Amino acid sequence: MKKYKVLPVIVFSGLLLISCGEKKKEIKEEVMEVGTEVVVVEEVTPNIVEVAAGNDNFSTLVTAVQAAGLVETLSGEGPFTVFAPTNDAFEKLPEGTVENLLLPESKETLTGILTYHVVSGKFEAAAVIEAINANSGSFTVTTVQGNDIVLSLVDGNVLLTDAKGGTATVVIADVAASNGVIHALDSVIMPE
Repeated sequence: MKKYKVLPVIVFSGLLLISCGEKKKEIKEEVMEVGTEVVVVEEVTPNIVEVAAGNDNFSTLVTAVQAAGLVETLSGEGPFTVFAPTNDAFEKLPEGTVENLLLPESKETLTGILTYHVVSGKFEAAAVIEAINANSGSFTVTTVQGNDIVLSLVDGNVLLTDAKGGTATVVIADVAASNGVIHALDSVIMPE
């Protein structure tokens, strides 16, 4: 007889435990549903011009981009790879060169020089190095300006050789922008 009294207690206890477990499960599911209603704030990466404008080392470049009327173009969708001369790179030019290039009558020449530093497409350092290695140590790219730049490796650094035989070294690679990537140069390269 005692066996029959214990059995309903065990069954009742089991049902109670099962129903409690289901309650916990329901609560967890409700919390999960509430969790999906959280608003995700998307982090916005600045475009190439905004990145350059936010870095004091590119102030001369930003001034030149403005003078050439290229702000809208380089703020566009892209993607672009910009080989961006630093302020120190511009200082290596003969005295008075930058000032003369910023004059309104030099806009066409300035635009040509600046667009010679831009390649259509996004080419991060790893892809550039891979292309150089896959092409017997040098890789030629055509710039937005229309002339070519030859990329090679010297002591592990990417070296750009311009149409006139001048060179520049990438000193900072892979500066991310929403519409491409920037590689900082230690010299200004020149088209033909």
